[in-house]
Amino acid sequence: MILVTVHQHLPPPPRERVTPVPPATQAPQSPGPALELLVHGVGGTTPQEMLDDPRPVRVTGDATAAMYRRAGDMDAEQHPERYRDRPIAEAYCWSNLTSGNGSRALWLLLLPFMVVNLAHWMRPTARGRTRAVRLYGVLVRLVALSLTVLLTAAACEVALDLTAWQCAGVPDCSDKRSWLGFLSTAQGGWWSQPGRRLALAALVPTALVGLLWFLSNRTWSAYESQRPLTGSEPDRADPGTAHTPDTAGAPAGGRPALGRPGFWYGRRLVARLRAAHTAAGFLTVAASVAGAAARHDRAATGPVPGIIGRLIEAALVLGALVVLWVVCRRGRSERRLDNRLDRALITYLPGAALALLLLAAVYAAWSRPAWISAGALPGDVSFSVITLGQGTLVVVLAVVSLGLYRKVPEPRTVMYGLGGPVVAMLACALGGVMTGGVAQRVADWLDGPGTPGMGRNAVIEGPPVLLSWQASVIPVLLVLLAVPGAVLLVRTWLTARALEPEIDREYGQERPDPARTRQIARIRATAALTDSAPWIFGPVSGATLLLGAAAVGGAGASGEVPGLAMKGSGPFIESVAEAAQSTGSWMIGFGFILFVTWGRRAYRDASARRTIGILWDVGTFWPRAAHPFAPPCYAERAVPDLASRMCGWTRLTHGRLVISGHSQGSVLAASAVWQLPAETRSRVALLTYGSPIERLYARWFPAYFGHGPLQGLHRSVHCWRNLWRATDPIGGRVRLDEGPGPEVDRGPLKDPLVYGRTPEHPLPEPILGHSDYQADPVFAQERAALLNRLTPVLPRQADGEESTKSLRAQGSSGKSSG
Repeated sequence: MILVTVHQHLPPPPRERVTPVPPATQAPQSPGPALELLVHGVGGTTPQEMLDDPRPVRVTGDATAAMYRRAGDMDAEQHPERYRDRPIAEAYCWSNLTSGNGSRALWLLLLPFMVVNLAHWMRPTARGRTRAVRLYGVLVRLVALSLTVLLTAAACEVALDLTAWQCAGVPDCSDKRSWLGFLSTAQGGWWSQPGRRLALAALVPTALVGLLWFLSNRTWSAYESQRPLTGSEPDRADPGTAHTPDTAGAPAGGRPALGRPGFWYGRRLVARLRAAHTAAGFLTVAASVAGAAARHDRAATGPVPGIIGRLIEAALVLGALVVLWVVCRRGRSERRLDNRLDRALITYLPGAALALLLLAAVYAAWSRPAWISAGALPGDVSFSVITLGQGTLVVVLAVVSLGLYRKVPEPRTVMYGLGGPVVAMLACALGGVMTGGVAQRVADWLDGPGTPGMGRNAVIEGPPVLLSWQASVIPVLLVLLAVPGAVLLVRTWLTARALEPEIDREYGQERPDPARTRQIARIRATAALTDSAPWIFGPVSGATLLLGAAAVGGAGASGEVPGLAMKGSGPFIESVAEAAQSTGSWMIGFGFILFVTWGRRAYRDASARRTIGILWDVGTFWPRAAHPFAPPCYAERAVPDLASRMCGWTRLTHGRLVISGHSQGSVLAASAVWQLPAETRSRVALLTYGSPIERLYARWFPAYFGHGPLQGLHRSVHCWRNLWRATDPIGGRVRLDEGPGPEVDRGPLKDPLVYGRTPEHPLPEPILGHSDYQADPVFAQERAALLNRLTPVLPRQADGEESTKSLRAQGSSGKSSG
């Protein structure tokens, strides 16, 4: 074990230095050094921690992501004789891609967009089903588009309906808020007409859409604009690769999807989707502004010709059709590096939508002296259409997913291939909770002591009835969720009890300590809960779909909030309905406030920001293929970085290389190895530990990390070893031990290493779980074995037996856990 003393001062910042490049004239037959490329996991690990050195030197990269070495290893390539008994340690630190400055805490507000983007990558494995795969991608992109419309509609509900239409139109509400005085009808000013109030309030949702466009464009330039290593076509003759078709299909025998040249460079699709979603947001605002004025002109004779409103509405419909055509037209181009941009589309589509919005604002602001705002701005139909559309898309997506799964059933795939539809439904639920929470809290704030919709002391009518119905089903959903939760708790307790005799036999204790045995058993049983996640997500998604449909039906049939709709149904039902409505409204508002305060705390607190960064480490690994406003994909920067470094170093030194990845770093390492040319991949060894590649990624993303692609990676890389523990809730086996050749998995490693107190270990040994795999002697043994297995490809650097002994004595060259 390593004893670390914590001092009060922080380690000095890493020093910068130009990349050491070996002489170009180095003889090709030189054995060269051995490099261990460390890739940390989640949590923002520093290069000081990874290399166990207070002053690491930056070899290459920038302040966002870079390679580091110890200062004494900077000239290692020029002196390979110094490293005959140990590899050169080089650490790749990518933590600033996800847990850097405080502004990234605001990415929490983009959580529904990130979740729906994950659904795109969760489709089942498909062979020869090009049309079904394309349909799957189109459906997910349509769900993503509906979330953008929902967010914009919620902003319009708050700014246009609740504030400009209802509160500013009622003197009892506007007189209590001085900042609304110039809009109040009691003042009789120029802005007091409803259309002008709506046109002014439209600045809020318009600014929101513009901000999303700006963030998407800016984060693309900062994170995802790194071009892959090569733009050539995939290696068709590459041995040992498995075929995973993308949305455009690929010939049999091609490289897996993650190995294709254009997989980590989705510039063209992101630009198209960004233009379409921006235009959709502007069109939603324009429809909210112009729709109210057009309805008034059709209902009453006034100074504005009704034909103008009809023409604007026709233009809005045409713009919506263009947006749908852009979203449905094409998916990703992965088999080649696509540098083209549809410049006319990405320039003129958002511009035309913004121009139409300005025209709608001018039309609404036209003087209509007889126009009076009464009641609520009609919006129930819009929210009902969005909700029904999302539910229909999710159901069709589930049908397509089941069809794909039945053609190529993989036993380890979660929920029989329904992971994508389930996650898409959860994204819609998150979007509904966030937007409904904003509307409910703003309505409560504007209405003072009244309860919007209930008619008791209410000054304004409040938000659409559907939002109250959706809030009312949240307590019901939590009650239903308690059932699978209780089942999992009981099963975990029973599993822990059953593990206790096995643990006593494993450690061979004559007098076992019951408390210590229970602790180990409880941690092992709790770690196994990761495999039971579908028991939670599946029922929650199904219940959300059914309850959402019931909410739409109840709102449409009654036209009133649940507390009023159930009047006359008996005291018990009335009390339950009112309790569900009030509790749901309170919970949805509290959840949104908690969400905002958590983001604000993360903005100011570095430790909280690092916690949020862990969420993005898992959720933003995948490129933005469905929603352009999702948080940026760090892998589009990290994977080309790693692949370029491995190719360049092995080509210049002709040495051996072990890429060592922990946790999420193991997923980045495997993805980078997939991107390597065949000749480089055959000279690289892969060491993973605490890896979620199979346990999480292969089960939830079978088309990209399923058994076929992993088996192909195993055959194409020179050697691969995976370490895992039974106490690890994230990492697990790779399950590729069948067939000839050395096994991939080694485990479960003993954790803790020592059961109780011994003369050699007088203090209790910790249960490490997911962290500090290098503390186990097995780590150094397996790394040495991988280096020795690479020696038949190149001349030996030292005697194999002596090298193995020295490496075992050395232990870890650094920490890459995070």
